[in-house]
This record gives sequence, structure tokens and C-alpha cells, in this order.
Amino acid sequence: MKVVLTPAEMAAADRHAIEHGTPEEVLVERAGRALARHALRMLGGTYGRRVAVVAGKGNNGADGRVAARLLRARGVGVDECSFDDGFYVAELRRMLGRADLVIDAMYGTGFRGRLDGAGAVITQEVLIASVPVLAVDIPSGVNGTTGAVEGVAMRADETICFAAYKPGLLFEPGRAHAGRVEVVDVGIDVTVTGPRLGVFEVSDLVLPEPRVDAHKWSSGCLVVGGSNGMVGAPVLSGSAALRAGSGMVVCAVPGRDAAAAVSGRELVARALPATTDGSLDEGAADEVLKDLARFRALAIGPGLGREPTAQAAVRRVVAEADVPLVIDADALNAIAVDPSVLEARAAAGLGPPVLTPHAGEYERLAGRPVGADRVVAARDLAARLHAIVLLKGPGTVIAAPDGDAIVNPTGGPALATAGTGDVLTGVIASLLAQGVDPLPAAATAAYVHGRAADVARDTPDIVASDLVEALPRTLHELRNRRDPVETA
Repeated sequence: MKVVLTPAEMAAADRHAIEHGTPEEVLVERAGRALARHALRMLGGTYGRRVAVVAGKGNNGADGRVAARLLRARGVGVDECSFDDGFYVAELRRMLGRADLVIDAMYGTGFRGRLDGAGAVITQEVLIASVPVLAVDIPSGVNGTTGAVEGVAMRADETICFAAYKPGLLFEPGRAHAGRVEVVDVGIDVTVTGPRLGVFEVSDLVLPEPRVDAHKWSSGCLVVGGSNGMVGAPVLSGSAALRAGSGMVVCAVPGRDAAAAVSGRELVARALPATTDGSLDEGAADEVLKDLARFRALAIGPGLGREPTAQAAVRRVVAEADVPLVIDADALNAIAVDPSVLEARAAAGLGPPVLTPHAGEYERLAGRPVGADRVVAARDLAARLHAIVLLKGPGTVIAAPDGDAIVNPTGGPALATAGTGDVLTGVIASLLAQGVDPLPAAATAAYVHGRAADVARDTPDIVASDLVEALPRTLHELRNRRDPVETA
């Protein structure tokens, strides 16, 4: 897993390297050399090529000036525009008009707020010129901690990032402004004491192979959900669990009519006690709990509705279910009403459940919006609720109660359609049923889910069932440590 350091942690790592014998000028020289090599790759050669370096006053500017010196030595024409020297807009436009590449070395990962003055003028002119941009560590104008952009910011085609990823490169809109990111080692120790943050990669996936002695109940999964008109949600979760490797999936839904709507496919339907309006009756908790020992994991919530009887049943099941557990959708709303059931679960020594809130569900659980810092938000909620929190959205964060957190790099706008969250819940439940621990199960499922969306985009617009159908190919490629997008 690639390490992610906040700007404060990166500054501390820089100081540690300098205090332990690596002079600052050596670090700057290494960074400048890596930057120059990257620029040459983007240029595709040196003959007749020109680069415009826009530099600030800090270490990023120093990195840019080293790269400028080395590129000149290789025969590349280089123009420099520095805050220290001042500049004229007409001269800047002349530089940009003949440049094949712009190196953005104005502001580093410690930037926050809004670009103004010379930085804003230069950025606007670069955007107008439409020249390819290589950013140093992070595009100027992007908050290095959150990825937020206030006002104008540089849009890079590629970003070279030193020592470790920074959070601002992983969350929108910073992720979109950064383009393709390459992390380069410049000899700084990025070991973190305390809670860790990392970016999930193919090599981190935990995808069990079927055991030779396996049978269908070895990875049996129970999905509890559905209400009047909402049976499709648990069906999507159950279907995804089957496609992700569960040998037996039972969808337990309120009433016989709902169960009839589930049947007629590989899923096994089970009717639970229901109210007259088709919601889950509070007594359904007894039915779920008494047979739960047959299953290896439970997913609860998809399509369940917010009726008081259903919420009461959810809270009892969550407090007492002695199997790995995924809590999603309306079950999250039930927990938000009375989160003490999670404390009861923890006090009973039961494992931490996986919670999968989107922004609205997060606000109901936490009592406040997600805010700009998604990592802090996920960590805080995980610690408070004694749970693995998978905070959905652009730049999904998975956090554990001890503070360890993972950023999932896959997925995108294609997932912003009804039912895709139900699919994710099914994949998580399936991995739990196959014996994967909750944190890696949630992170692996998020990665697979995002990649399945990419695989499914052979069609212009995808729906949730397309994700389910894309899971077998996606999983086959990922089990062989191949990225199905890159190998397509």
C-alpha cells in the first residue's frame, strides 16, 4: 500500500531527513533531477523543445529551478518566470506561446486558501495557453490536505509527487486537477508512528481462492432488507454477493409477496414477519438471529425503509448478531437514532461491523456534515462507533477504530446511480463470508466495485445490475494481479 502523508507529516519527514544527515540542498537536487527526468519523458526528446518553468519562493520553486538548470544542460530551451524576480504578462504570454511544457513549481502541498496576486495571474495565463503542465508535488491552488480548490487552480496533465502521496491528490477536485500522479523516492523516510493512511493498490487486494473442501455453506451470506416496493435493493446485494464468491446467499425480506419477488433466480428467498404495509416487523429480529449460525456474514439495510418496527428489528440484530456484519442504507438510519447498540455490540466482544454511509447518512450518524477533510471525518466516526467506516463518495475512505485509514483510488461518476451502493454492500458481505477481516474486506470491495464500473462502461450509461454482471471478469483479472482497465 502506498503511503499517504499529510502536509504536516511530510514537513516533519523533511526535517527528520535533514536532522539525520541529508542536507536540504541534497534533497532539492534529488527532487529537481527527478523532475527534469519526468519532464524529458513528457517532452519525448530534447531537440527543438522548450519548457516554461513558473516558480515560487519555497522548496517547490527551488525544485523547479534545479530542473530548469538540468534541462538546459540537456539542450532543452528553458524560460523561467519567478515570483522573486517579478514578471510582465506580455513576457509570460510569449514564454507560454512557444512552450511545449509548463512546469508548475509555484506552490507546494502546504498551500491552503485562494490563489491571488502573481500566482493567480500566472495560473490563468497557463490555463488560457492550453500547454501541457507538469506539477511539482501538487498543482498550485489545490489544498494539499483536502483537495479543495477555492477560485482558480492549475490543471496538470501529470504531477510528480516526492516521497509519498498527499491527500489533496486523492480527493476531488484536487484529483482531477493533478492528472496522472507518479510518486518518486528522494531518500526521505516516510514511516509513520501512529495511525497510518495509505492508497489501496492491486497488490493489496485480499481475494480468497475457493478451498478444495468448500461447499455452498462455507461462505453462506444472509441479506436482510426490502420493504414494499424496495425488494430490488436486497436482490442487488445478494446477486453481487453470489458473483463475488459466496456459495449460498439467502435474501430475507418482509412478507411472502416480497419473498415471491425475490425467488426465481439463484438467490434463495426467505419471508420474514411483516407489518400490514409491507415493512419488517419488530419480531423479525428473532427469526434472523435464531438461524444466523448457518451463515458466515450478514448484510442488513438495503431497501429496508424507515418504519419504526423495521428500525427496532435492525437495532436488535446489530447488537446481537454474532457474525461479520455490514450495515447499509436504512439500517444506518436506524443506528443513527440510537447508536448505543454499537457500544453494546463492542461490549459483548462482537467484531466491528462495516458501516457504508454516503454523505447524508454520515451526517445523520455523526450529527455534522462530512466537511472538507474526508479522512478526519471517517476516522472520527469509526472511533466513536467502534466500527469500520467506509465513507462513500469521490475518494472513498475506509477507516478503522484505531485510526488506520485507506483511500480507494477507483470509481468515479459512473457510480452515481441508484443501486450501486447495494452492489458494494453485497461484495463486502461476500468477502466477510469468505473469511476476510473487516478492514481489508471493505477496502478490497471498494476497489473491486470501482473497477467493475470501469469494466461495465462498454455501454454509454451503466446501471447497478451492469456492475453485478461485470464482477466475474473484474475479479478474474484482479485475482491475477492484472488491472482490467489497463489490460482491456
